Amino acid sequence: MSSEDNKNNKILPMKQRPHVFLKTVRDLAADSGNIRWSNHARKRFCERDISNRMAVNVLRKGRISGDIVAGKFAGEWKAKLVYPFPGKREVGVATILQKGSRIYVKTVEWED
Repeated sequence: MSSEDNKNNKILPMKQRPHVFLKTVRDLAADSGNIRWSNHARKRFCERDISNRMAVNVLRKGRISGDIVAGKFAGEWKAKLVYPFPGKREVGVATILQKGSRIYVKTVEWED
């Protein structure tokens, strides 16, 4: 293959399929030991009056809001999951799926 052929053969980044991402997150979240919380998320629980139980419910029952994008490291995928709570707004959880084996929660927030 010539160098000209290499220029024309661009490698496209893989995309994570939403149903696969969501199933993996839900399966992992069934065991809360698979969830890691960033210090930022821990601070936001108190500041925003969101409990970690609410955030776990978002991971177990929520839907994807927006795009799924590749993370900073190989094997990572990032997306926001949201879930409504009765009498309140939706809670958003910025989620990083790490190599399909662990969930890292970057932050939690109320959705407007």
